[in-house]
Amino acid sequence: MDRIIIRDILARGIIGIHEWERNQPQEILINIVIEADLHKAGNSDDINDTISYSAIARTAKEMAESTQRLTVEALAEDIARVCLEEPRVQRIWVRVEKPGAVPFAGSVGVEIERGR
Repeated sequence: MDRIIIRDILARGIIGIHEWERNQPQEILINIVIEADLHKAGNSDDINDTISYSAIARTAKEMAESTQRLTVEALAEDIARVCLEEPRVQRIWVRVEKPGAVPFAGSVGVEIERGR
């Protein structure tokens, strides 16, 4: 199976359990890997035969900025669920991180894997 990789989607949204996290948007970093059969697109060179990278990235960013989840786990699950609505997506890995959430770490987050 082939993979589409979308790295470092930067969003600003409300996410977290602490009061200070609920009062002000913070940076959210999203990485997505999509497993799909890209053979047809590779041979045809036709954009209609592949998955829209920009649509997936835009959807993930919009979700991060509008859903106001308590946990990065829930946001990752939301993004994976929406991506799996695209029929060509067979499997997806979603990583959601909060840079600066823990003072002594560059970022903290989760990575989930979901499939059909």
